[in-house]
Amino acid sequence: MYGWIWRHLPGNALVRAIISLLLVVGAVYLLFQYVFPWAEPLLPFNDVTVNNGGGGQG
Repeated sequence: MYGWIWRHLPGNALVRAIISLLLVVGAVYLLFQYVFPWAEPLLPFNDVTVNNGGGGQG
């Protein structure tokens, strides 16, 4: 897949590298700004169980 993308980008190797870097930065930006905030309520990361009773240190 990456080879296919690399072959279809315009320019020489330096231009392709810069475009590839911009594509990666754009994908990361979209993930952090839109996809992860949308998916956060669907993920169980805040479902923690903490015993506040005996048996623990403290």
